[in-house]
Amino acid sequence: MTSSVQERPAAFPVLQQGDGVGGNAVYVPADPGRVLWGRVPCAGDSPVATVAPGTTVVVDTVSHEGILADQGSDPVAYFGRHGVARDQVLADAVEVTATRTREAGAGPHIVTGPIAIAGARPGDLLAVRVDDLVMRAPYGVVSTRHGRGVLAGDPDFDGSYGQFCTVHERDGDWFGAMPIRHDRPAGARFPLAPFLGIMGVATDTTSRLDSTPPGPHGGNIDIRLLTPGATLFLPVQVPDALFYIGDPHFAQGDGEVALTAFEAPLRATLTLDVVAAEQVSGLSRAVGPFAAGHGLVIPTGLDADLNAALGLCVRNAIELVVALFDADPRQAYLYLSAAADFTVSQAVDLVRGVHGEVRVADFDGPAATGFARYILERAR
Repeated sequence: MTSSVQERPAAFPVLQQGDGVGGNAVYVPADPGRVLWGRVPCAGDSPVATVAPGTTVVVDTVSHEGILADQGSDPVAYFGRHGVARDQVLADAVEVTATRTREAGAGPHIVTGPIAIAGARPGDLLAVRVDDLVMRAPYGVVSTRHGRGVLAGDPDFDGSYGQFCTVHERDGDWFGAMPIRHDRPAGARFPLAPFLGIMGVATDTTSRLDSTPPGPHGGNIDIRLLTPGATLFLPVQVPDALFYIGDPHFAQGDGEVALTAFEAPLRATLTLDVVAAEQVSGLSRAVGPFAAGHGLVIPTGLDADLNAALGLCVRNAIELVVALFDADPRQAYLYLSAAADFTVSQAVDLVRGVHGEVRVADFDGPAATGFARYILERAR
């Protein structure tokens, strides 16, 4: 039988498992034996790889969009309906869908890992530098479902629906494209800035938690500033940290208001380092996760209540300014009001997220500690 769906020209070929990986790279593919579906690792989970601090790893991710049960549990058929040729569907997405089962009540995300960082221990910080992110497919999906968008309960916007989006190159930059009407060919284009929605360490629990809510372990923090050049700092919860990634995005607006970003698969190159507990100066364990990069220090606040999340983010920002720049806490508070931005990262993942943007260039210099210098070197 001949399909009536016209195949779309691809902006670039899909990046299949193993393609283009150098022989010396520590490579973690997203095959069924190295992923979890809807859960994040916990204490006692076995690592899929073990590396020394300072090691650079290459890790593949698979997007959950196009493989979920309400989309037919068949990525070849789902993407084929949108004009994607069979050889332009990722083989690992097909294999994971065919061989793994998502538990009832679990999150939607495919999580690759965990990776053990030898010698990391509770009290340390895991420093995850994002070196590179490569798009694995020239398409993806934005969706809302399960009554989880910001406008859940509004009959004009509630329900389960989504939009297939394509990727295009224009004057050397990449853009996503989607229709904005279904009755005539009107469209919208938006710039791409890929990042990983999920980066985390294993929780100190006896069972695996839902992949949807973020927490002190990181996880689904959805901060779109974590593009190449940024470093995320995660408080280690269990021996060897047991790091993982997932929820790859090509683009996201702050707030992620409908529920998802432009969900699409990425290959990540990351350098994993450890800041020993005795080297951490002036910070309480509660401050993490936080990040540094692009000229910024980026605190976070996470809570089911958005106002509480904002309050936590501001308190964490004060603590970071005090520790990194030897500021008086009350002066730091006033500075933040005059000069820093606090933004809703996401408002749809059970636990709300707020992140701050503190410009490093605003300060005369770092505090006289090795820890401050380490963080601020990664903020440039």
